Parts: sequence; C-alpha cells; structure tokens
Amino acid sequence: MRYLPDGIQMKSADRYTIEQVGIPSLVLMERAALQTVSAMRRYGIDLSRPLIVCGSGNNGGDGFAIARLLYEGGREAEVFFAGKDSSLSEECRIQKKIVENLGIKVSTDYPAGEYTVIIDAIFGVGLSRDVAGRYCDIIGWMNKQKCRKAAVDIPSGICARTGRVLGTAFQAELTVGMTCVKIGCELYPGKKYAGYTEAVSIGIDPEIFSENHDVCVTSDTEDIPHMLPKRTQDSHKGSYGKVLMITGSSGMAGASYLSARAAYSVGAGLVRVYTDEANREVLQQLLPEAVISCYHSYDEKRLEELLNWADVVCIGCGLGESDLSWKILSHTLEYVSVPCIVDADGLNLLGREKNLLKQVKAPAILTPHMKEMSRLTGYSVAELKERRIDILREFTSEYPVVCALKDSRTAVLQEGKHPFLNLAGNNAMAKAGSGDVLAGVITGLKAQGMKAYESAVLGVFLHACGGDKARDAKGGYSVLARDLIDGIEECLINSQEKDLR
Repeated sequence: MRYLPDGIQMKSADRYTIEQVGIPSLVLMERAALQTVSAMRRYGIDLSRPLIVCGSGNNGGDGFAIARLLYEGGREAEVFFAGKDSSLSEECRIQKKIVENLGIKVSTDYPAGEYTVIIDAIFGVGLSRDVAGRYCDIIGWMNKQKCRKAAVDIPSGICARTGRVLGTAFQAELTVGMTCVKIGCELYPGKKYAGYTEAVSIGIDPEIFSENHDVCVTSDTEDIPHMLPKRTQDSHKGSYGKVLMITGSSGMAGASYLSARAAYSVGAGLVRVYTDEANREVLQQLLPEAVISCYHSYDEKRLEELLNWADVVCIGCGLGESDLSWKILSHTLEYVSVPCIVDADGLNLLGREKNLLKQVKAPAILTPHMKEMSRLTGYSVAELKERRIDILREFTSEYPVVCALKDSRTAVLQEGKHPFLNLAGNNAMAKAGSGDVLAGVITGLKAQGMKAYESAVLGVFLHACGGDKARDAKGGYSVLARDLIDGIEECLINSQEKDLR
C-alpha cells in the first residue's frame, strides 16, 4: 500500500517533519530539487536547455533550486519568475537570491528563447481558487510551447484534493510528487494533466499518514502476493468457502456464469448458483463445476435453506427488477447471517428501501457504478465524480457497509478505514459483464475468510490488473468480460511465482 494525500494532509506532514523531526524546510527543498532532476533524467527528458517557471511560494523555491542544480551541471538554465516579490516565502526568497547571485537569467516577462523542457513550479498543493489574470495567461503560454513538460509536485491549476481544473492548468507529461503522489494527480481530470506520476523521497516519512484514515491509499502489483488469502496443504473444498450466487433472471445466464466462474477463479471452494429455471441448461454446460439450484416462483423456505448453507452470498447480477426479484432480495437481506455482496439489479432494487441495509446482520459489500450510486444517494454523477471520497464517507457512516464505487478510478471505503483508490485497469474493460466478474471476484475472496474491506480492495485491484493483462493480450477494443477472468488468473500465477521467490 502507498498513500495518496491531498494538499492539506501533505502540508501537515511537512510541518511535522520540520517542527517535530527537525529537518529544515530548506533541506527538504534541496532534496526535492535533486530528486526532481533525477526523475526527469530517468524519464528521458532533455535537460540541456530548461526553462523553469517559478511562483512565489515554496513550490517556486523548489523551482529556483532546480534551476541552480541544472546550471551547476552545465545546462543553460533560465527562470521565468511568474510570482511577485512581495509574496515570496522566506525559503523561496533565499533560493531566488542564490540564483541571481550565480548570474542565472531570471526574467519577469515571456522569454523568447527555445527550450528543451518547461518545468512548472508556479503553484504547489495548496492552490484552492481558480487561476485567473496573468497566471492564467502564463500557463496558457507554457502549454503552447513546443517542448517537453514536467511539473514539480502537481501541475499548476489542479486541485490536489479532487483533481478538478481550477480555471486552467499546466499540461505535464511527467509530475514528480514529493514523498507521495497527490490524489488530485490521479483523479480525473487531474490525471490527464499530470501525465506519468512518480513519487520521490525527500525525507518526509509517509507512515505519518498511517493513523489518519482520511488519507487515501492505493496498491501496486507487488502488493498482491501479500494481500492474497493463504492456502494450506492440509485443506479441502470446504476450507475455501461455500458461495451462494443469487443471480440471473430468465435469459440472464451470462451474468450468473461470469460471477460464478470469477468466484472459482480466485479460489472459492464450492459455488452454488440460485437462478431462474430457464438458465439451468446453459449454466450446466458453461460451468459444470457449479451446483445449479433453480426457482420457478418465490420459495421462501428453499431460499432460507440455501442461505443457511452458504458461507458467503452474492446477490444481484442479472437478477432483474421484477416483484419476484424484490421478494428474493428483501428476504435475503433481512434473513442472511453471513457476509453478503450486493451488485447490479440488487442495488437498483435497494433504491426502493435503503433502510434494509441497516437491518443486515452480517457484513455487506456494495459494488455500485456511478449511476447506481446516484440512485442510492440522490447525488448526480457529476457530483459523485468530483466528491466521490466525501460522498462515500458520508454513505458508509450512515449505512454499516463496505462500498466499492466503480468508475475509471474505483474507490473503496468502510468507516474507520483508509479510502482505497484503484489506479490499475483501462478502458478496454468498459464492456457488459465486467461488473459481474468483479462481484464474483470479491465474493470468492470473501469466501476464503478475508475481511470485508480487504476482500473488496483486493477484488477491485485484481479485477483491474486482470483487465490490464486482457488488454495486453487482445488490444483495447476486443476485450470481453470473460477475458478479464483469464487476466486475473494470469495475475494470480505471477503472484504465486513472486511469493515463491
């Protein structure tokens, strides 16, 4: 896991490091400059003729220090000072003075030269108002220049908390994050402006954020072996959980198949599908490993027998929104005593009576996409995209659930836990059935004894990594939901090999 703080959280870590640890701000600034130069070299940026555009704050101070390092290394560095002398922070004033003493060219008007790279150091993570006036014009000029583009900590004009464009923003191809990449650089549209993001160490310990559950976290593929549930030599199918999938109204066998197959693929021991009778023959052919139980009409006694049998329940994939479906869902949520994953039509039905969630006796995991979450909360999709973490926190404080809000940046939250933001995955996954696979993956992991939040986090991340493998194999247009399962299986094989090493 790594942290994705916002601007306020990062400034708090800065203060702690300066005031409590005792590392002076100027030392942090020097390290930031050194690491930014190193990151640009790793990224293959030609630094022979750099223009560093500096503001008046500490981000500008980083920029002045970068200019000095490049100049001392024999580069023809120039500075475009976009700030105001009257607004200089103490550290920025010192760095600016050193640059001037060395004779490095500092202009306050638009330079006329040609440059190999423009380095943005105008605004840092504290920007909260729209960029206007001369700053807006300068950023527009920077974006028009025909050269490489890099940003120090965050592209100027991007909100460090939401990723929103504050009027206008610098278009970087590389953003070098101090200590951590900021969450605004990974949320859209901020991600489009940040480009490739890399975190560098400058002496601030990221574990400062461990006790602050408002700080988002994310995962990398190296984390997967440590996140997976363990399998022992002395085990049998019952050791890895009995799954009940209440999925598939008449004609929706595909949703049942994809969710059940995904649960098996991540290690569930036994999967039973409870579905409409019309789907029996198709499912028996597609997935003979599953036990198929069917209904013609509402049978409360049989439903309770199956719920008593299961270690974990998944309900909603292709279930439909008929009165029969509503009866099955409402009784399941009122009666179930084992963990329950609710997806798709189950969520749409829940919109009729959200208070059912307050009656669930066991852990519940919800997996809504943006429109389903909009129906559950009353917020528009636009509001959800901009304020997803805040709205998720509000929702999970009212209802005792884990919620995985699906989007190009899926977020997972449970009250008292760090919000998880998934950075893996790609647009090839935007196909029918992808959500059914995710529901099955989370269910299969939960069946093996993982906690609700951890199974949702790993499920979301594995699903996305599987999508990256599928795109690598089939391209950006031809991926089908079933291919995600193949990709997930490849990720698990790779993770087992790494774990053995």
